Amino acid sequence: MAEIPVIIPSYEPDERMTELMEHLKAAQIAPVVIVDDGSEGEAYQEIFRKAQTQFGYTVLHHAVNLGKGRALKTAFNYCLNTWPDMVGCVTIDSDGQHTVKDMCACMEALRRNPEALIMGVRDFGAEGIPARSVFGNRCTSVILKALTGVSVSDTQTGLRAIPAAFMKRLLHEKGERFELETNMLIDTKEEEIPIIEVPIDTIYLAENKSSHFNPLKDSIRIYAVFGKFLISSFSSSLVDLLLFTMFCHLTRKTDFGIMDYIMASTIFARVLSATYNFLINYRVVFKSKKNTSGAVVRYIMLAVCIMLASGFLVGRLHGLTSLPEVVVKIPVDCLLFLLSFFVQREYVYR
Repeated sequence: MAEIPVIIPSYEPDERMTELMEHLKAAQIAPVVIVDDGSEGEAYQEIFRKAQTQFGYTVLHHAVNLGKGRALKTAFNYCLNTWPDMVGCVTIDSDGQHTVKDMCACMEALRRNPEALIMGVRDFGAEGIPARSVFGNRCTSVILKALTGVSVSDTQTGLRAIPAAFMKRLLHEKGERFELETNMLIDTKEEEIPIIEVPIDTIYLAENKSSHFNPLKDSIRIYAVFGKFLISSFSSSLVDLLLFTMFCHLTRKTDFGIMDYIMASTIFARVLSATYNFLINYRVVFKSKKNTSGAVVRYIMLAVCIMLASGFLVGRLHGLTSLPEVVVKIPVDCLLFLLSFFVQREYVYR
């Protein structure tokens, strides 16, 4: 049977790491690869020596703390070279939050679905879960689905079964710390990798105080993944709004025949802002792999529809309310912005 090594990234482990290794040994789980992510201190090194001598596990060492993302990549590279025919790997945390039973369930799910990313997901509706963990996971799940279309109920679970081919892809992925786990989910959309969720026990020990997740620094790294989506859209909207205001001022008394000055100003502004938006989205935001000419055609079709809808709605509402054109345009374009984003994500760039 093809190998599915178990990977355990670890930084400054305690006695729970030893208990975990005992459970793995009792269940005859092997091979096991542990990454010492720069733990300093004899007590920690004694645990890693025990992993090698008493349990017979492979231990890889970082000279300094490089982060969970880098530890996973180090293990991925080792496993891919050591077991080239493996199905994939299973990653678990070293703090006792994942049981051998749940790990085996994810392992079997990977054997049945060797092309899928298997996620061991917790029940955040259960009692005794720290409020920060509930809030953080639910917020990230909502944002991830809204901005990328990836639907996962537990975005930060460390229990994952990852196909071998996807492990190779992740060696090139950005992210050296906890943000790699979010980038991994986003990559499933780009690589068209299905996600299968496996319910697992929800275990939090001592309010999860042993976690090395820094709520401020690591949240910034994780949400920075999403920032590029918003920056592009808002900067494009700002460019469009400024150009629209300028063209309205310049053409208010101009006769355009079949259209009024609001529609004309909308067209002039949108042509320029749409060009800027396309270039940013294609290269930076969605990093599209589709043919450029095809994406251009789809984008132009979308931009024309959004442009005409904006001009029509702003003109009608301006006539009904007598409010300044710009005041009317802001809420209209906010709604059209949401529609445009989803169409770009699913159709224009994919």
